[in-house]
Amino acid sequence: MKFTLSWLKDHLDTDASLGAILSALTRVGLEVEGVENPAERLLGFRVARVLTAERHPQADKLQVLSVDAGDGPLQVVCGAPNARAGLVGVFGLPGATVPSNGMVLRVAAIRGVESNGMMCSTRELELGEDHDGIIELPADAAVGTDFAAYAQLDDPVIDVSVTPNRPDCMGVRGIARDLAAAGLGTMKPLDVGAVAGEGAGPDVRIEDATGCRAFYAQSVTGVANGESPEWLRHRLTAIGQKPISALVDVTNYVMIDLGRPLHVYDRAKLSGALVARTARDGEEVLALNGRTYSLRAGMTVIADDTAVHDIGGVMGGEHSGVTADTTDVLIECAYFDPDAIARTGQALQLTSDARTRFERGVDPAFLDDGLAIATRMVVELCGGQPSDVTRVGEPPLEPRRYAYDPDRAETLGGLAVAPDRQREILTSLGFTVADDWQVTVPTWRPDIDGSADLVEEVIRIEGIDNVPSVALPRPAGVATPTATPAQKLERRVRRAAAARGLDEAVTWSFVSEPAAAAFGGGDWTLANPISEELKVMRPSLLPGLLSAAERNLKRGAESVRLFELGRRYLAGGKDGAADERATLGLVLAGNARARGWRTGKAAAFDAFDAKAEALALLAAAGAPVDNLQVLGADGVWSGEAWHPGQSGTLRLGPKTVLAAFGMLHPRTLKAFDLSGPVAAVELYLDAIPAKRGGSGFMRAPYAPPTLQQVRRDFAFLVPEGVSADALTRAVRGADKAAIVSARVFDVFTGTGVEPGTKSVALEIVLQPGEKSFTDAELKAISDKVVAAAARQGATLRG
Repeated sequence: MKFTLSWLKDHLDTDASLGAILSALTRVGLEVEGVENPAERLLGFRVARVLTAERHPQADKLQVLSVDAGDGPLQVVCGAPNARAGLVGVFGLPGATVPSNGMVLRVAAIRGVESNGMMCSTRELELGEDHDGIIELPADAAVGTDFAAYAQLDDPVIDVSVTPNRPDCMGVRGIARDLAAAGLGTMKPLDVGAVAGEGAGPDVRIEDATGCRAFYAQSVTGVANGESPEWLRHRLTAIGQKPISALVDVTNYVMIDLGRPLHVYDRAKLSGALVARTARDGEEVLALNGRTYSLRAGMTVIADDTAVHDIGGVMGGEHSGVTADTTDVLIECAYFDPDAIARTGQALQLTSDARTRFERGVDPAFLDDGLAIATRMVVELCGGQPSDVTRVGEPPLEPRRYAYDPDRAETLGGLAVAPDRQREILTSLGFTVADDWQVTVPTWRPDIDGSADLVEEVIRIEGIDNVPSVALPRPAGVATPTATPAQKLERRVRRAAAARGLDEAVTWSFVSEPAAAAFGGGDWTLANPISEELKVMRPSLLPGLLSAAERNLKRGAESVRLFELGRRYLAGGKDGAADERATLGLVLAGNARARGWRTGKAAAFDAFDAKAEALALLAAAGAPVDNLQVLGADGVWSGEAWHPGQSGTLRLGPKTVLAAFGMLHPRTLKAFDLSGPVAAVELYLDAIPAKRGGSGFMRAPYAPPTLQQVRRDFAFLVPEGVSADALTRAVRGADKAAIVSARVFDVFTGTGVEPGTKSVALEIVLQPGEKSFTDAELKAISDKVVAAAARQGATLRG
């Protein structure tokens, strides 16, 4: 919401400085997003008179001017066709910066003739679009005067962020009301100034009151539509609005000034009565933004006997819009249902200033006054004769009253405020406070719903910064840990991932439908998404990470190592709700190892890198990694997004999947515009079994073995269908007391190995307990290892 300081002072009688006003705005909940003074951009530009104008000796389209900017004649080269002796315009001195392009003016030679500045056009000063010639000011303009002061441009523009629950502050008067309540001045009375009408009002009706509760209208005949006066054009231009014509500018001005959207129709383009009704499927309207919208049932429209002329409360139609030839107008002032407006705008993906106000809730009691103010301005600026007012429907004016206890300001808000002061605050904001503290809410505050909201009003005006900071009570002794086991688990995994050189990412919980489809599709689709790219609740964390990896790689990153802790959203939750699963996603893309004179070519990530990360993070999470099985696709885990030959799962038993890892399918990479191999991991934290007998924060005591370990190597001939993991698990379980680890260090096929088999070499680590192993004990253990391998179809290689 933008407005100028002078505009604010039309409603607020105050001597407060700009700084005090800005501070008060933020203090009462209207956060100041920016302040810009147009005068600061026009430093170095003065009112100047052209003394002489002669043809440039080296260019037919240039003139050499003698310009007086208050300090005596200066020579200036100018190409404007309207430059002439006697003209009073705007002159930029050397050193000034041209607002339109940032060029710093300096003394320079143009076609061999020295030029000491520049005569300026309105476009160059960003005061309009005219660039056909230099600005022409009245002949009596004081030469040498600072142009910003002369044009009254020393008027700061304030931009505040209005939260959705404060529709009353979508107009300058509402902001002034808050500042007056905060003690920065007094509100000026509103001059409604209704003009007397003659003759019957326009024929308007309501056929469906669910979307349009009230429809007030007034006609004005014999208007002369033209350019708005300077003060109105300046007001709108200052806040970024483009002046169009007097009739349109009046409606925009009233909307911004008082928060009351209106619409004006050219009556010559209407046929029959103007009706507020529900749209019919297939109807279309060409809106004022130049786009055609297809309507559907449930949307509120304003139509006549032949066509739809307005998407009610959102945007008017181009067909019935006013032009320079308009002579008779109909001014509409209606109350539209906020929910209906929001649904229509979302369905059409159409935003407008009117929609922003209507869907938040405009003042239903301001229909008559809003229409009267707009009609008076139309008559003053465009002439014409107004008709009587036609009023159809009933706006929702049911009073809302709440019992209020002044003590709640302290018990709920934390600030003791005297009852008389609370009554003063509420009254200044427009509330009516009875002697028994029954508080009636003003019609312009739809956000107030109970006594707690009244406490908020008191506290924000009194000053939330005055609420004392009070420490929460704490029992004596060591504080009891408050983190849940799930939170502790996530902390351990997050720290472990960061310690392994992975960068944490935070992505949206929503993804596009194609991104979700690449991972089996999402079970939950939003009815009103922020955008099509954020439509489905993510079934996996990998889509967001892959999108982030794609952006980083395209910006030159050679290696991307990203992880994220978050939730997947699946079907099957309680009472039909989404089932949220705590998950860690991890993506490895680009180079795992950079090229070098010792390492050779750069190496990409592979499935074993992903497996190593998965095992390390599961170990940090406390999972029994020594008992995990490596399995591929089956009925439990299909893994269509993964490469079928380079991916798998880590499981406890055949059905409990703790992690998926490996390379992603080329089809998946194509969906995210990624080239080259990408490794990934998903850790399903909710599947990790809790430790038995809680360990708290304490680690197990370090107890190194007293005797040296013994290593033995075994080479087995194994059928090709037997996985190395199955063989390793079997061998490790041959003697759980003595064997502490078993790992594969060589796999060989080819000469000397029978077809259909492979040679797998294992290193077995044995740990003696109280005494060293004897030869007999070592032989017994070896026999157990060979026997365990034989159960997997393996034979000891000779």
